[in-house]
Amino acid sequence: MITHPLNKSAKLFTGKLHNRSLMFLLNTDTKDLRFPPVDLASPEGLLAIGGDLRCERLLEAYRHGIFPWYSDDQPILWWSPDPRATLFPKQLHVSHSLSKTLKQKTFSVTFDTRFRSVIEACSLPRQHQAQPGTWITPDMIEAYCRLHEMGFAHSTEVWLNDKLVGGLYGVALGRAYFGESMFSTASNASKVGFVYTVRQLAAWQFRIIDCQVSSEHLTRFGAKDIRRTQFINELEKALQFPDKMGPWKLEDDLIITL
Repeated sequence: MITHPLNKSAKLFTGKLHNRSLMFLLNTDTKDLRFPPVDLASPEGLLAIGGDLRCERLLEAYRHGIFPWYSDDQPILWWSPDPRATLFPKQLHVSHSLSKTLKQKTFSVTFDTRFRSVIEACSLPRQHQAQPGTWITPDMIEAYCRLHEMGFAHSTEVWLNDKLVGGLYGVALGRAYFGESMFSTASNASKVGFVYTVRQLAAWQFRIIDCQVSSEHLTRFGAKDIRRTQFINELEKALQFPDKMGPWKLEDDLIITL
């Protein structure tokens, strides 16, 4: 049996989630918000179950390379996958066709003006989904809106003729940005928002963008899988810098040079 010094805040859960026989069960009625070491995660990256979505716990999770990801019919599941999809901002790749779209300036982009609208749009089922469910539950929406009010969670809004047609949101700590989700109701809108976000983060000297799990879409932008140990090492370096609190504003010179 695995033992861990966090026995005051984490109990062992015996179950069959993801073929893991032992899993840490977090308590909700304790001030001890620590998580188990990430190297105790299952092969799929599942580390712990339960707890709550208090801002303090969410920030503690992100500082240690952990994030929540679960469905309405599940308890809160905490993950730290290995490998970890990561984008180094200065390694952003923009395709020729997307560069043309950016130069046309069809869209306008803002930061931190419609956070709730963005996360709610991200929570809607995608047309290509076989199942109607979403992992961004109402509790998640409220939790991240609280993080936004505190200045840690940020949104990117993409506009077409004064209509919100795309965007993304994430959490920033030190010089690390943890991307959570994006949405688009117009062709290329979320891609444009992503490029603006990454280039602004690069201008602010952010070190890493956590993309969590690899996808073909993110790989096209330059994201790559790195070992969890390397990700944690990069995260620790990024966290040595002060937090860039919100609300954020897109810098004018960035808009001109895109």
